[in-house]
Amino acid sequence: MLTLGVDLAAADKRTAMAVIEWLPGRAVVREVVLDVSDARIVEASRRGDKIGLDCPLGWPEPFVALVTAHQASHVTVDDGGGAPWRRRLAYRQTDEVVRKETEIIPLSVAADRIGHAAFRCAGLLAMLAADGQDVDRCGDGKIVEVYPAAALNRWGLAHRGYKGRRQQAQHAELVTALCAAAPWLELGAFEALVRRSHDAFDSVVASLVARAAATGKASRPDDEQRVAARSEGWIALPTYPLAGLLDLAAA
Repeated sequence: MLTLGVDLAAADKRTAMAVIEWLPGRAVVREVVLDVSDARIVEASRRGDKIGLDCPLGWPEPFVALVTAHQASHVTVDDGGGAPWRRRLAYRQTDEVVRKETEIIPLSVAADRIGHAAFRCAGLLAMLAADGQDVDRCGDGKIVEVYPAAALNRWGLAHRGYKGRRQQAQHAELVTALCAAAPWLELGAFEALVRRSHDAFDSVVASLVARAAATGKASRPDDEQRVAARSEGWIALPTYPLAGLLDLAAA
């Protein structure tokens, strides 16, 4: 099995992709690249079994409805336009689930800068679908939405304070901690890059979560949640320890 992890930025710069091959008893990192284009992601997806995309796959349904209504006329403001109403506009159902399960608040695709990456993601999903890939925002197809910080939290690893020029030491410590928790993960020639770039590191984590999703070891929306997840997207949270990713490994 091959899994891809993509840390998607608004542009090619700062976009990273990792490819992991899963073999009996070990997982080998076959590729880690930076400054990745949409075309390269689409090409790589053809040989991958599951792709973890670190980017929101959609927008909150209430936000989409608000923009549509506002474009046509005037909106109906619930709760007097207070914080609860604004929160429903800003956060997707899956964001609230992640917040409840991990106490981590994902960035709002409707109100934070991550929306720029989501614009790109919408186009990328269209390209993948046109290429014949099974794009299901619930995660049931080849693509699954991932959130590295939440995954690291689930695996008992540090998930804050490792990004930025002044956090190189914390970043290096986190890579060391991941390697200790998953001694079967072979970074090989890409270890230096993963230690140097948190984008590269996040792409590796995204590929690990893709494996969890592919083997039924990540959360999936229930029937009620699936209604919104079809358009909003669904963040797959690992439900097993890291060691569980090796089970059912296929050559």
